[in-house]
Amino acid sequence: MELGLAGKTAVITGGSLGIGRAIARELAQEGVAVAIIARDAGRLDAAAAEIARETNARCVAVPADLTDAGQLAAAISKAQAALGDIDILVNNAGATPMGRIGDTQDETWMKSINLKLMGYMRCARLLTPAMRQRRWGRVINIIGRSGHQPRPNYITGSAVNASLLSFTLALAAECAPDNVLVTGVNPGPIATPRWDTVVSQGAADMGRSADAENAAAISTVALGRVGTPEECSGLVAFLCSDRASFITGTNIDIDGGGTRCI
Repeated sequence: MELGLAGKTAVITGGSLGIGRAIARELAQEGVAVAIIARDAGRLDAAAAEIARETNARCVAVPADLTDAGQLAAAISKAQAALGDIDILVNNAGATPMGRIGDTQDETWMKSINLKLMGYMRCARLLTPAMRQRRWGRVINIIGRSGHQPRPNYITGSAVNASLLSFTLALAAECAPDNVLVTGVNPGPIATPRWDTVVSQGAADMGRSADAENAAAISTVALGRVGTPEECSGLVAFLCSDRASFITGTNIDIDGGGTRCI
């Protein structure tokens, strides 16, 4: 399927690992010039070099801590200086730790809110005005299914993700008249370093082995397996294209049939 993305530009936060890195590579394969943002400068540089080598597309590494509003704004400015106008924003940075309410301190709540909810909002606030002026743009928010399928041992993440589901729909309604499309993607269990951490934390909470915790998680997936980052990145690339030009203001689960709410 020809997606017609060649010549577009994109910013992907959390682009050095897992789903974010797979999205950056997928878009680069489609001819998109990408800027990836994450905290670990060494890992980010290595990811950018590998993506550029594999795809023959431009991939720029921009290190920044997205909990710091000043660093985030500077990172977006660097991405714009390197690539020009930004057509696509993929908000992906932000990992909330597992934990029940009694075990989760205010600092954890505030860090999670500042990194994921506020980070997504700040990126969108910085980049959507120019997209709207040009009357073309895409914002893809990588959120997570716990926003509409909350869990007591992931109470902070469930609350933050629920906020992002609402934020996505509200932003989509605001931007739609200017042909800027905003969509949420909710991954289920995906084989990434983040998933390994979630399994480890969940195992500790439930008092069982990591293998048992992983098996319990997989048992909730209709397809009976963990997904891959590439299964997420293909969907995101499609949503960025004009083949998806009538899709906005919705949240799409990609979880092997594990979410059964209406």
